[in-house]
Amino acid sequence: MKADQRRELFARLKELNPKPTTELEYSTPFELLVAVTLSAQATDVGVNKATRKLFPVANTPAAILALGEDGLKQYISTIGLFNAKAANVIAACRILVEQHGGEVPRDRESLEALPGVGRKTANVVLNTAFGQPTMAVDTHIFRVGNRTGLAPGKTPLAVEKALLKRVPAHYLRDAHHWLILHGRYICLARKPGCPQCLIRDLCEFRPKTKA
Repeated sequence: MKADQRRELFARLKELNPKPTTELEYSTPFELLVAVTLSAQATDVGVNKATRKLFPVANTPAAILALGEDGLKQYISTIGLFNAKAANVIAACRILVEQHGGEVPRDRESLEALPGVGRKTANVVLNTAFGQPTMAVDTHIFRVGNRTGLAPGKTPLAVEKALLKRVPAHYLRDAHHWLILHGRYICLARKPGCPQCLIRDLCEFRPKTKA
């Protein structure tokens, strides 16, 4: 995909959704960190149902530590892998309290040092909570990047690096959200919604679906 096509692609996505954001519900960087950690191999809808009950009771590292691992599990037991996730969240909270004054760090190295926080989660927090121009490549962005020709790559890291290089700078802060939403609702894995796609003429995917 050529540079002018990439600019047009993001111009259209911005016109459709000028202020995109995550579908996870949160009000602080810490709530976002917990929500994203819980969202691994789970839906945003499922995570939101759990955190709507959890956050009014405990939404700081100290408060969740006070709940304890078993107490936390009572709130997140409907989420897949909740046992491991509870252990990771408790361990991360302990580090936040002991090493960061209870605050979520704003640098990748410190975030990735937290249990249960990988590169993708760190990128989401850095971008969504702190406005940094990072690119969290999940399965949706990986698919869209490769299928459209926007940023082909064999691994999520390769797609991430390609996107950081190819997305026009003034679109970079919001590009992660636009691409996730496009992959989640239009560019579906099994049957992409090409007839409804506003960037279908720019996309390099040849076997486009028909109405």
